Amino acid sequence: MFCDLVASTALSARLDPEDMREIIGAYHRCCAEQITKSGGFVAKYMGDGVLAYFGYPQAHEDDAERALRSGLTLIEAMPNLRTGHSVALEVRVGIATGVVVVGDLIGEGAAQEQGVVGETPNLAARLQTLAEPGQVVISQSTRRLAGGMFEYRDLGMVPLKGLADPTQAWRVLGASTAQSRFEAQHGAELTPLVGREEELELLLRRWRQAVSGEGRVVLLSGEPGIGKSRLTVALEERLQDELHTRLRYFCSAQHTDSAFHPVISQLERAAGFERHDAPETKFDKLSSLVASPAPYDEDVRLMAELLSIPVGATYAPLDLSPQRKKEKIFDALVRQLEMLTRQQPVFVVYEDVHWIDPSSRELLDRTVERVANLPVLLIITFRPEFQPPWIGQAYVSTLNLSRLGRREVAVLAKRVAEDQRIPHEIMTEIVERTDGVPLFVEELTKAVIEAGTRGAAAFTAIPHTTSSVPLTLHASLMARLDRLGPVAKDIAQKGAAIGRDFAYDLLLFIADLSEQDLQGALDRLTNSGLLFARGVAPQSTYIFKHALVRDAAYGTLLRRQRQELHARIAVALEIEFPEMAKSQPELLAHHFTEAGLAERAIENWLKAGQQALARSAMVEAEALLRKGLTVVSSLPDSSSRKEHELDLQIALGRALFQTQGFNTRTASEAYSRARQLCDELGRPHKLLPILYGQWVSHFVGADLTGARQFAAEMEHLGEARDDVATRVVGCRASGGTNLYLGDFLAARASLEEGLKLYDPAQQDLYAELTSVSTHVALLGYLMATLACSGYLDQARARCDEALAEAREVSHAPTLAHILWTAWQTGWCARYAPLTLLRYTDELLALSSGRELAFWHRTAILARGWSLAAVGRVEEGISLLTSVLSDIRATVIGPLALTILADAYRIAERPEVGLLYLAEAEQQANATKCGWFQCETLRMRGDLLMLAGDRAAAEASIVDAIALARRQGAKLWDLRASASLARLWRNQHKRSEARDLLAPIYGWFTEGFDTPDLKEAKALLEELA
Repeated sequence: MFCDLVASTALSARLDPEDMREIIGAYHRCCAEQITKSGGFVAKYMGDGVLAYFGYPQAHEDDAERALRSGLTLIEAMPNLRTGHSVALEVRVGIATGVVVVGDLIGEGAAQEQGVVGETPNLAARLQTLAEPGQVVISQSTRRLAGGMFEYRDLGMVPLKGLADPTQAWRVLGASTAQSRFEAQHGAELTPLVGREEELELLLRRWRQAVSGEGRVVLLSGEPGIGKSRLTVALEERLQDELHTRLRYFCSAQHTDSAFHPVISQLERAAGFERHDAPETKFDKLSSLVASPAPYDEDVRLMAELLSIPVGATYAPLDLSPQRKKEKIFDALVRQLEMLTRQQPVFVVYEDVHWIDPSSRELLDRTVERVANLPVLLIITFRPEFQPPWIGQAYVSTLNLSRLGRREVAVLAKRVAEDQRIPHEIMTEIVERTDGVPLFVEELTKAVIEAGTRGAAAFTAIPHTTSSVPLTLHASLMARLDRLGPVAKDIAQKGAAIGRDFAYDLLLFIADLSEQDLQGALDRLTNSGLLFARGVAPQSTYIFKHALVRDAAYGTLLRRQRQELHARIAVALEIEFPEMAKSQPELLAHHFTEAGLAERAIENWLKAGQQALARSAMVEAEALLRKGLTVVSSLPDSSSRKEHELDLQIALGRALFQTQGFNTRTASEAYSRARQLCDELGRPHKLLPILYGQWVSHFVGADLTGARQFAAEMEHLGEARDDVATRVVGCRASGGTNLYLGDFLAARASLEEGLKLYDPAQQDLYAELTSVSTHVALLGYLMATLACSGYLDQARARCDEALAEAREVSHAPTLAHILWTAWQTGWCARYAPLTLLRYTDELLALSSGRELAFWHRTAILARGWSLAAVGRVEEGISLLTSVLSDIRATVIGPLALTILADAYRIAERPEVGLLYLAEAEQQANATKCGWFQCETLRMRGDLLMLAGDRAAAEASIVDAIALARRQGAKLWDLRASASLARLWRNQHKRSEARDLLAPIYGWFTEGFDTPDLKEAKALLEELA
């Protein structure tokens, strides 16, 4: 608040200096008296001006209201001020609310000033200049906080000196008779249960249904603080006399990228882990918890690995790929739930699912699906912004919690106050201002009780740019913290820097207090209800009553304080809790980031991202790596910054391939940037994963010329460095590219060379480079190459070998890759449609709901043609067209168009099929994708025949045969020759037809029957 004495210059000109001193002194004393009485702090006297703060050094729930009342009182008091002189004084007042940093005392005596940094004091001074004598003018933020406690006149947007933009200003006319209402926005507190009888009865009915064996899922949504958690606890209270098992999973805003965080926390609680338990003790506790009969005795090992507990020599290590291990963890966790239900019904709660990590979300999806036939009640709580995917199932119910009514608010406030009597006028304030949100009711009622119910509190607050806490609740909480004393407030702030929950021993490490003083401060915080305690020190842990309580405490820390605290926490984790630091590098990364220690933060974001990649948690990996890149962007340009960015971009490219698809611009940009950095730094040893990523991006993006260039670079790099692994990856890339270019001879040479050089002992190295097994990819490309070249028996053998290996390693991207390649080969070789449909069904199931966007689209494409081939033509065409726009611009775009044209051939709609074939040929010519161009030409002939244009049909098929013979593509040669032989037969050119078909048929291995060979044989017999 800035108060200015009107016309002081004129007064000083006509009064004796001593008289003027007396007047100014009386003015200062009046200001000090009124400001202090209102709970304000006089910061500085500046001649005829007075600067005062409200909310410092002691926060109150109603500081904005206090400031306005103080200003109005001063305006009323000044004309009646007795100065000893016949002078009527007037003042004008400006008030603004905002964030400031309070510094040290400046000056001495009456001139001392508690200096602040921020624009708020300047804004208050500028607003004062807008006021006429005897007026109070305030900012928009102050108006919002004071609400309906006063009457105002809108002054509109006014320009103020020193401010870039006009500011909304209001003139305060006086106190109003109306009462303002509070915006209730935050909280998930366990308040006394009021007004939820109907909701509780619904949950009890769902429990009865679950106990009978018909599992139930309840989706419980509502805004923060509305009482979701309290309702689930009320249900637990009602079930305490019934036999049941309870499982609770808590999602965390700080762990949205930490795979399986709520699951790990639940297992640790259920097993009864103590912080200082030895690994052997933890393993024994876990073994007792996860008792599984054969053949599932590996569940304990899986859980131990999930909890980062070494198993020692008790069990042999699990030799599984990350994806397969993840699948087995899912199976084990669901199996544990099933085993619990055999003993008694189970009550499961997943809280705050809007913060769930992707891996836990996958597990929850499976759990929701499985509980339908188990005696389980599963309650899932979340905020309205979360869109639950489980709605629509018969056993899934939705329950949305609404706000409480006025009567219910009053009842709740009385229960919170217990034996404390709340005066009627204050109860009216609580009802009006809490707006029916239970958390607001509880917090504001407690603030009133703790303040001794002195006056009708307005419960306003100063907005804080570092806090997401609503202004009203922020004020209430900070007032309560201030009343607990500086030591307790300091401990709350330090705990808030650690997180929503924190351990006693970690807090002790950073607290700078004796254990006795620390425990005393924690006791005051727990007794006040701001913290909950679990366990006994030094094994105790604490949790803020609500995330907003933590945010309010954290938001009052200055940047320097926050950085120092986060640095100390990170060091403590490394020294005192090395296992946690190793298993959760993202936790270290967070604290190093907040500490401003960029180098250490980047190092741990990279570790966390790579750990997530190894676990096939691609969504989490992408998020973690992007956080690392954000920190990198804050560094000055240097070789060190480029080195960090290089490593992060390489890892990010791998994650993006799976989360967004192989041909996305973002993945391509990640690898392009990595290549630029690698060249600038001169790091040839880091070039291989970049070249591979660029090859994939260009290959799938249908830039086969560019892809061949990157493949050649990999081969040359391997030869120059005499690096067998690099040569193998180069052979794989060259083989795949040449296959799609239609150079089958070169493709076969590269692929067979890669298989000859491949060393299984280097599998870990290959896994770091590629998202698909290198060996399986070599087999898959070779399978397709051999099929097109006419070696159908060898192609089938490679197909069986690749599929068997992919299923054995149980790695989803690898299996998806080979299933699609097998389907393509089967389509080329005309495998039975039902066989192809089995491939598509497996691929579709594998890629649904996973981080396999590209493969999911190929699965839909393949299924579309397969359905058309078995007679479900319209359904198949609908599926094909649904993914065409996503696939057109990829390397399989021409194939997709050809497949769609073939479906229209089956539907006997040649005119549409020819349109798609024309586009396929145009794209194939543009991209040089020639591996099945022969089939496109032959198919055009078939469609032209259906359309009745025999001459054009014959010309197209002749072109197909010529191209097939240039490529050495025996399969395409056989099929096109058979088509032309049929055409000539109908034109009475039986001899020419026989002479055309017999040589190519005779080339194929006898005894390997395919539809093409059977058809050619029958046709030759007819022509003979």
